[in-house]
Amino acid sequence: MCHSRAAAEQVKASLTAWLEPRGLRFNEDKTRIVHVEDGFSFLGFDIRRRVDRQGSGKLLITPSKESVKRFRKRLTADVRSMHGANAAAVVFRLNPVIRGWSAYYRSVVSGRVFTGLDHHVWHLTYRWARRSHPNKSRGWVATRYFGKFHKSRQDRWVFGDRDSGAYLTKFAWTKIVRHVPVHGGASPDDPALAEYWTERRRKKKAPPVDEHTARLLRSQGGRCPACGEFLLHAEHEPRSPREWEQWFMTVRRVLAKQHIVEQVDGQDRTFYRLLHAHCRRQILAGKAVHQP
Repeated sequence: MCHSRAAAEQVKASLTAWLEPRGLRFNEDKTRIVHVEDGFSFLGFDIRRRVDRQGSGKLLITPSKESVKRFRKRLTADVRSMHGANAAAVVFRLNPVIRGWSAYYRSVVSGRVFTGLDHHVWHLTYRWARRSHPNKSRGWVATRYFGKFHKSRQDRWVFGDRDSGAYLTKFAWTKIVRHVPVHGGASPDDPALAEYWTERRRKKKAPPVDEHTARLLRSQGGRCPACGEFLLHAEHEPRSPREWEQWFMTVRRVLAKQHIVEQVDGQDRTFYRLLHAHCRRQILAGKAVHQP
């Protein structure tokens, strides 16, 4: 992506000179030169330089229109496939999908897209609820399936299951964390910059879990209090919405919250702690948990 064809050719020549000694080369069928203001789509992102009336420009990276369109169709198909199921099953099915997609796009300009997807999911779940209770009024359906399920938010239009308390995550709840650009000229292949890259990886974005889980992870130093091992292991962040979806499904299986009540100065003190699911099962079974 360059400001002129001549500049693009220079960049291409420089990259070719860097790739050839490493036995690599451009795929001419998949490589094209575009003007920075025309933009292009890559890995589900639209990348384009927008110029205002004063002539100043800003590079904006957003979820690609094609990715959003494809994802909306998937959400529609998923909700339609849940006809006949209960609200808890809908929440269980959709939450990893929503969290996975929003986690992948949380480092770019996604706020408006997230809001639009929340509206789309609201209409889908409302229609699902109306179809599940065709003889009930709209008010009854709204009261039964929508409310302030998230205790720390004032949004009363959160879809959820009143029997279990499970509720659907909203895209807009995912915090946008801007990508930190690499310093100019910094290459992972430069041995002199090994410390820079190590520090950059150490400061990677916190995992996009819910607020309560994030607080427990921070307070526990990311470790299980039963076995002392790290609660979450990741060599690298998931690299697609599907990988993020699988990551959230794995987290749901391997982590568990334990409600603790203890007496302090004659009064009950209640708190939670985060453990591996298998460690919690061993504790409930009365077995000792091995610590390294």
